[in-house]
Amino acid sequence: MTIENISLDSVIIYFEQKISESVLNQVQALSRIVQTLDGIIDITPSYCSILVTYDCAIYDAKSIQKAVWNSKKLLNTMRETPSTISRSKVVKIPTNYSDNLDLERVATHNNLTIEEVITLHSQQIYRVYAIGFMVGFAYLAQLDSKIETPRLSTPRAKIPKGSVAIADRQTAIYPQDSAGGWNIIGRTSFNGFEQFSIGDYVQFTRL
Repeated sequence: MTIENISLDSVIIYFEQKISESVLNQVQALSRIVQTLDGIIDITPSYCSILVTYDCAIYDAKSIQKAVWNSKKLLNTMRETPSTISRSKVVKIPTNYSDNLDLERVATHNNLTIEEVITLHSQQIYRVYAIGFMVGFAYLAQLDSKIETPRLSTPRAKIPKGSVAIADRQTAIYPQDSAGGWNIIGRTSFNGFEQFSIGDYVQFTRL
């Protein structure tokens, strides 16, 4: 773990730079401890980092790093593991795979049948690793490597709200109409995008 001061009132805590459940569990566990410190204004966890904004009247660049390192030592003494981390909610996403733009492209790219792509996508349980680039857009991983597919070379001007999409090893749902270059493999009427939190579990259920 490393800590970098990025402004007068914020630091980023970096973990191992890879998408993995073990790293995400560390991110979540440390976020919970740092959040309890006096003078912490905001915390934004992501794939393998935590952005911490703090009160400059309480911390300076050195003291905030010391506080974070002390939190990490506390976490180590707790020996928190995935089995002891409280399991987040599982969000079920009913998905119509017949309403798609790119399912055939994904199947062809991976030398699979359309049915195989649907099965591989819907049988996986994903986790929310980050939220952006628009409100409610949850980045879900990991996609089965057998259906890994790159983004479109030319993004579409408009992707309809509710589109279920994949790109590389991730999947997501467009929470509103938007431009985008992900592969659209289905559609959902799900509208509870405000429910998503980092670490949540998500599963797509076939209609």
